[in-house]
Amino acid sequence: MRQTSSRLMRMTSDDRPFARDFQDLFATLVISLPLAPHRVRLALVDYSFLSEEAINNLGSLNFSQSNRMPDPKDSSRIVTTTILTIFSMARETARSICQRFLDAGFIESADGKQANKFTMKTSVWQLTPKGINILERFCTKNDIQQKHVTGLINSPVNTMQLVVLERDSVTDKLSSDCSTIEVIFRKFISQSSSKVKNSTSSARSNLFGGYKDGIAGVRMASERQNGPPPWTVYQTFTGNAATDWLMDCCTTVERRETVDIATLFLEQGLVWCVQPDRAYLAQFPAQDAEKSGIFQPTKHAIYQMTRKGKDVVNMALRERTSESGENSGATARAEVPLDSNTQKLVKILNDAALRLLFREILRDTHCEENLSFYLDVDEFLKSCELAIKANSPSSGQSSSEANLDTVKETMASAYGIYNVFLAPGSPCELNIDHLFRNQLAIRMTQDIGQDTAIVENLREVTKLFKEAQLLVFELMASDSLPKFIKSSKYEETLKNYLWF
Repeated sequence: MRQTSSRLMRMTSDDRPFARDFQDLFATLVISLPLAPHRVRLALVDYSFLSEEAINNLGSLNFSQSNRMPDPKDSSRIVTTTILTIFSMARETARSICQRFLDAGFIESADGKQANKFTMKTSVWQLTPKGINILERFCTKNDIQQKHVTGLINSPVNTMQLVVLERDSVTDKLSSDCSTIEVIFRKFISQSSSKVKNSTSSARSNLFGGYKDGIAGVRMASERQNGPPPWTVYQTFTGNAATDWLMDCCTTVERRETVDIATLFLEQGLVWCVQPDRAYLAQFPAQDAEKSGIFQPTKHAIYQMTRKGKDVVNMALRERTSESGENSGATARAEVPLDSNTQKLVKILNDAALRLLFREILRDTHCEENLSFYLDVDEFLKSCELAIKANSPSSGQSSSEANLDTVKETMASAYGIYNVFLAPGSPCELNIDHLFRNQLAIRMTQDIGQDTAIVENLREVTKLFKEAQLLVFELMASDSLPKFIKSSKYEETLKNYLWF
């Protein structure tokens, strides 16, 4: 059984590819490349590639995802479900996409110099620690085991543990509520006190900014002389050190996102500007430049934590609600029984800050796939509802070819989720009841039918996916949530959520 589909890459309102599609495209490209050693000056650089190789492969890129399993109705037969994804683009578009990969910090020049432009010449490129982590997550989810890819993932250069930022599923904008920004800020400062540098230099000391693992926070200088008049400030960092960390260690996909996050650090009073970069501020109107709300992402702008920032990091003297302190929060807490794990999990799934932390403990306990599946099905159900509605008689629209294509695309998404999470032997196989798994297998190995029946088939699949999502929700509520609540790592954070 083979499902083929095609659609345009989803784009945001400001003409940027959706982060998830963008990362999947990057990983698919890397898998297609030979990643062979290339000579750069006098040295061989392993797992590298040429500009021409990347651009040529992006022009016609195929990714096949298959799952083989016994036929639920006849164990002597093997049923294979295959999802084929095809990317196709013009040469100049491919070069533009590669430039975006470079801007996002997924790749870097292999010659040791910082490159700002992806050239069409025979330049040699390699993946950054961030790019390798994105590749690893994609390969784990899709059970990719090509030798050249696993060699890179298992090599000593794979050191990054990215901070996975939450995004709005409709707009793809980063979650920016107060609680989420504070969680990011604590990671931004994490362990910095033990990593403070005596030098005030903000220059990059190695190929990718020195941020190799995502665990240590932003680089700080232990002391710095300012003036005139001369005075000393302690534990400071530069504006570009901040944006470098947010780019290198988080799932940001463009430099503008890092500036937006750093600006929120400033607006929420977590940091303050000790020394402004007047040359940078000169580009703004005088009345704006005088305001303190402009974050300056340069090496000449110096920042320091405020008292509030230190309190947030230490989790001292803190009181906040699950969202942003709105009146509705108190009402919601009054309705939540303190002993209800189900209600607590609902709160976590609806709170970007807690969802980010909950994902961490799921990753540590090797069951992150539960949350990934739950959120993937959530997104699938939204698109499914729209597709079915567009093809229903009550919509007043005819079942046009375009509308049926949308249903087919949604059905293809269902097969993608099934092959990753639900099929027997799938790479991220969920722990669900055997009888229900068999029921899913029977439905998903049936022919999807002709155009007249495909909408009804989609309704049946949707019903089964809702049941599977509920089972996974109950599993997280009974198993993972208690571990999250009892974890000393998150104890101080959860104390500030009054409904825990």
